[in-house]
Amino acid sequence: MSKSVVIIGAGFAGLSAAAFMAKGGWTVTVVEKNATAGGRAGQLVADGFTFDMGPSWYWMPDVFERYFNQFGQSVSDYYSLTRLDPSYRVYWQDGHTDLPASFDALKAVFETIEKGSAQKLEKYLKEATVKYRIGMQDLVYKPGQSLTEFVDWHMLKNVFRLDVFTSIKSHVAKHFQSEKLRQIMEFPVLFLGALPKNTPALYSLMNYADIMGGTWYPEGGMYSIVKAMQQLAVRLGVTFRFGEAAKEIVIESGKAKRLVTEKSEYTADAIISGADYRFTESALLPPAYRTYSDNYWDKRVLAPSCLLYYIGLNKKVSGLLHHNLFFDVPFDEHADQIYTRPQWPGEPLFYLNLPSKTDPACAPAGCENAMVLIPVASGLADDTDELREHYFQKVVQRLEQHTGQNLAGAIAFKKTFSVSDFKAEYNAYKGNAYGLANTLLQTAVFKPSCRSKKVPNLFYTGQFTVPGPGVPPSLISGEVVSKKLIQSFKE
Repeated sequence: MSKSVVIIGAGFAGLSAAAFMAKGGWTVTVVEKNATAGGRAGQLVADGFTFDMGPSWYWMPDVFERYFNQFGQSVSDYYSLTRLDPSYRVYWQDGHTDLPASFDALKAVFETIEKGSAQKLEKYLKEATVKYRIGMQDLVYKPGQSLTEFVDWHMLKNVFRLDVFTSIKSHVAKHFQSEKLRQIMEFPVLFLGALPKNTPALYSLMNYADIMGGTWYPEGGMYSIVKAMQQLAVRLGVTFRFGEAAKEIVIESGKAKRLVTEKSEYTADAIISGADYRFTESALLPPAYRTYSDNYWDKRVLAPSCLLYYIGLNKKVSGLLHHNLFFDVPFDEHADQIYTRPQWPGEPLFYLNLPSKTDPACAPAGCENAMVLIPVASGLADDTDELREHYFQKVVQRLEQHTGQNLAGAIAFKKTFSVSDFKAEYNAYKGNAYGLANTLLQTAVFKPSCRSKKVPNLFYTGQFTVPGPGVPPSLISGEVVSKKLIQSFKE
């Protein structure tokens, strides 16, 4: 008789874990509080517009391909990909820079900004390529349960090439003098949720993912990945229960025996939580079985939250790309207001996603759908409608200045989402959007454990544990925790 597992949450990590557990011969039930799969990668459909509510960047296509390959499938069996060219546009106070997909074309762009930087970029990316290959081989697919996991000849031989004790900010500064180029090279690590000065130079591997791996768009949007993963899981025999919020993990004889939801109870041989880690411990477990204290969580360095706007425009807008970064105000001030002195920002940097530039089907004919993201500190109070409108007007004003077009009068649909919504919809600790920041002391074995230290058959997956925040890491997290769980039942 097969073993059974209940998985809490149908986000990317939960979907990944479900598929791998089913492949391992387990009976799998996924319990999700919301009405559909996807978690933070949900979809909003309204007034003819279709929005990805969460992740919008498709990087590291090799990770997605590897995921489906392990089930005898391919990405192309589920959705098609388009490589974006230019990959994205960066707006400065004095203009903008497009980042072309071609490496030779990108080097030419760099050269126009800083003489000699094309050769420096080649050198930088040669090192980043090594880090990507070593990192993917020796780091990200390990459960982070012990330092001994990383003690092998290949890892020891390459440890100094990984630059784990140098910051990405210092690493970039050694190669480029131009502030614009430095910001371009530091931008990808912002996905990891920490300041460049606090992020190990190991993560220059993200520059490899950006420049060499490319920026892609899955037809139908990022939710196409969610649908593909759910379809695969169902084909493997996974059962989904939507609209059921988890209420309690029942512990008997020191082990997790049942998951109680608002509608039912599920008995299982093991439980995997893909829900917010701190929520699982504080709201679902009795105090005696919690691994981490409130003091522990208070001391964690959280990745930012977001102030998001989903906007439908009743006309086409020229002069913008699919991905647009607005670095037209000082970065240091906004960063300080996220990480050092948490507060609502004065003049925020922001990101604009316009998927209708690539995929007209996500908006009515002649219209555009847009998503604006302002990174803000986790845990902020006063998340009011008035405050959200204040920042929306700032964003619209700056967009109109850069494009020379009237946008305020073209808004046909608008919805906002921020700190309080992350708490309500995803039980997110302090309303975080990305989990824990990938600082050195929150990497690998220094992350919250993917296996409970007090309940041997309780496991965790997602952005709070290994390998970290982001969509590809979430797919990997589900695989890692599943292998660890299956192995634990063979010991």
